[in-house]
Order: sequence, then C-alpha cells, then structure tokens
Amino acid sequence: MSRRQQSPAELQAACDAFNQTVQVGAKVALKRDGSDRLWPTKTRSNAQVMGGHSAVIWLDGISGSYLLDRVTPI
Repeated sequence: MSRRQQSPAELQAACDAFNQTVQVGAKVALKRDGSDRLWPTKTRSNAQVMGGHSAVIWLDGISGSYLLDRVTPI
C-alpha cells in the first residue's frame, strides 16, 4: 500500500503540532522498523521536515532519525 505524498506545508504543520505538545526530552514510544514492539525513549530534538519530503525526529539511544508518525507521546 502506498501513502499519499504530503506537501511540504502539510509536513511542517505536522511538525508544528507535534512540537507544540511534546517538548525536547519528553518520553515517547517508538515503533521501530521491522517490529511491532513499542520502544520507550525520549526526544532529543524538535520534529522537523527533512529534505522537503519527511517529518522526522531524533531520539535518545536511536541511530538516525525516525518518521514522526512512528512516535507516540507517553
């Protein structure tokens, strides 16, 4: 199943909404690639648009960034 590509404005709006409710250092649950298990971690950045095509965030103990839609505040 393919997802509809979001516009840069939609991606920025998703980041803005996330950043309004979740502070840097907040506890979140991550659904990692290839796993249904939720991993507890903390944010280490604000959400941001990467390359004009993805809303991402960087997390403690996780290499690289993850798509924002895989992160849930706890």
